[in-house]
Amino acid sequence: MTQNAGGKSAGAVLGGATVTAGVLAGVWFAYVCSVMPALARSDDRVFVEVMRNINDVIQNPVFFTPFFAAPVLAAVAAWQHRATRARIWTVAGAVLCVAVFLVTSAVNVPLNDALAATSDPAAARAAFEGPWVTWNLVRAVLAAAGFACLLRAMTVRSRARAQAGD
Repeated sequence: MTQNAGGKSAGAVLGGATVTAGVLAGVWFAYVCSVMPALARSDDRVFVEVMRNINDVIQNPVFFTPFFAAPVLAAVAAWQHRATRARIWTVAGAVLCVAVFLVTSAVNVPLNDALAATSDPAAARAAFEGPWVTWNLVRAVLAAAGFACLLRAMTVRSRARAQAGD
């Protein structure tokens, strides 16, 4: 098997995928361990107002850059490393990053949209909180696993390059 995988540019893509996947894992983890438990202590009106505010302000380039870049960069890294020892780890990382994107797009965003459209805070919270928290936990686990796979790919790639004398 070739170990070059495009040289430094492939390493940069894998590094970028790893960083952006790690950033997203941290975002979802922050919701799991702090944001949602804190909001759970709030009354319905505050809960809905704060979640609506979060859902509005998170839509910005600082968030969208890693959100869109992680699955794209991971997929490119998987392609670049398809004939290397890091193949399985980059493919696994890419699949997990895409899964995070899909869960967010198919579940969490529609829940956010429904929350924004509902006028009764108690009904909005009742329909939103449980499913959103559950699916956020799912994407946090998927994102952390994807990050771990990409870290492992970097390690495997680095060892293979060192053995090849690159």
